[in-house]
Amino acid sequence: MIKLGCYNTLKAVRFVDFGVYLGDDDGIEVLLPKRYVPSRLKKDEEIEVFVYRDSENRPIATTERPYATVGQFVYLQVVDVNKTGAFLDWGLTKDLMCPFREQKIKMQKGMEYLVYVYLDDATQRVVASAKIEKFLDNVFPHLRHGDEVDALVYRHTDIGYKAIVNNLYSGLIYENETYAPISLGSTPIKAYVKHVREDGKIDLTVTPPASDRIPSLEQNIIKRMKSLGGMLDLNDKSSPEDIKKRFNCSKKDFKRALGSLYRQHTIVITPEEIKIL
Repeated sequence: MIKLGCYNTLKAVRFVDFGVYLGDDDGIEVLLPKRYVPSRLKKDEEIEVFVYRDSENRPIATTERPYATVGQFVYLQVVDVNKTGAFLDWGLTKDLMCPFREQKIKMQKGMEYLVYVYLDDATQRVVASAKIEKFLDNVFPHLRHGDEVDALVYRHTDIGYKAIVNNLYSGLIYENETYAPISLGSTPIKAYVKHVREDGKIDLTVTPPASDRIPSLEQNIIKRMKSLGGMLDLNDKSSPEDIKKRFNCSKKDFKRALGSLYRQHTIVITPEEIKIL
């Protein structure tokens, strides 16, 4: 079955002057226009294409790759606005429409907005919505403490950073638990589940589990010591602020890393100094 708004792997069935018809296992065909047909494509050969509806509402295939497919959140720029809605650049020749009813505020040409890409049931067209909340938390997250997730950070509040988790859920990274700046943007970051609340909202942390972060921190400490001639200009009595500034970590993790290096006989700790053995 050919899925609109998604990538499909289809077989070259019929070659015509204006392109090639691609087919699926059910015998359904869609046109790949001539300008997108690879020169070496042969009959019965498979090709991955993106399928959507053209300006005349006909299913059409393309080898162009959109910035997002159906079911994804993405930041897109408005390239035009008319009486039907705003049109967003999503990487294809045909722009993606965001109807006025799906806009939180009236979109302005040249501005970027976070939108959700979906298939409209009534028209079977791929469209966008800026009302992202209605597409989140529609199923309860079966995630556990420590699970790694993709988090698209889209808003900074007084208590932390709001994020979209795995394109499905609402998440929050608390301000007082971050040790490095977090940028808002269209690229998801790696985060970890700290707690799943009763309402399905997810508390996140950008700090990896101790089993991952402590070895990495140990390497950073050794690297810094080597750059300072084998000595360390911090110790377990240093302030949390100084440690955070140098290593983007908590004092607790810093002390754990020092302890691990000491037990490995990599460093020696005295009341006066810490140095590499």
